[in-house]
Amino acid sequence: MDREPLVSVIIPTYNSSSTIEKCLRSVRDQTYKNIEVIVFDNFSFDNTYELVSRFDVSIFSASSMTPKAKNLGISKSTGEFLFFVDSDMVLEQNVVEECVRVSSGNEEIVGIIIPERSVGSGFWVRVRDFERRFYAGTDIESARFFVKKFVTQVGGFDEAIIGHEDSTLPNKLQDNGFNVKTRVSSYILHCEEGINLIRRLHKVRTYSATRRLYYKKYRKYAKKQDGILNRLSIFLINGNWKVLLRHPVLSLAMLTMKTLEFLFSLRPWR
Repeated sequence: MDREPLVSVIIPTYNSSSTIEKCLRSVRDQTYKNIEVIVFDNFSFDNTYELVSRFDVSIFSASSMTPKAKNLGISKSTGEFLFFVDSDMVLEQNVVEECVRVSSGNEEIVGIIIPERSVGSGFWVRVRDFERRFYAGTDIESARFFVKKFVTQVGGFDEAIIGHEDSTLPNKLQDNGFNVKTRVSSYILHCEEGINLIRRLHKVRTYSATRRLYYKKYRKYAKKQDGILNRLSIFLINGNWKVLLRHPVLSLAMLTMKTLEFLFSLRPWR
């Protein structure tokens, strides 16, 4: 490349003191250096703001849920590329470099999927990581790295959707004929330290408040992502059933977790 395009990393935060330093250090330590970091904090009552202020980032406070915070980040960004990162994520060192290289090498690529792993201690973290491995290359994964001009063209994230908002932007871009399915090999490590089944179900319950609206507005994609038959097929195709048999304890725990998640997600619909 004749020049290194600027990448705007946008991170919403809320009471993120346990993870935000690791997240920002991983951004700072990227092999690709032309990065600006924009943090939108939802008036955390822990010391998130203080911790973020120690880094060379632009930090703003706004009373906003995650999709609105991301859109506010877009409005403040000056980069050619946008990278949306959660405050509990740690990036492998060459994530940004690989995304820029792939995007710059093909003008048809508008969004890039970065695979994720769950990390942390505890049995349910192992279950979550086991689950994620089945989703590689499926419609469950959503792009996080985008070419900004196309993001602004479709209006960013759908602010009415909470929980599934990560999917709304790629869905809108795909509906406009753009490629958002290219996948890189570098990983995002999702820090899920301390997760247990109760906390997981509470999170699902919170996000399911707008699930009906997501199905109404993005039905084609919602059926692929959350449809029972589609989910079951993912665990059975390409020899995945053999993986389930090799890990019976993790498989049974995952099946239990996914069944309870489905039941809990239905309750707000009533």
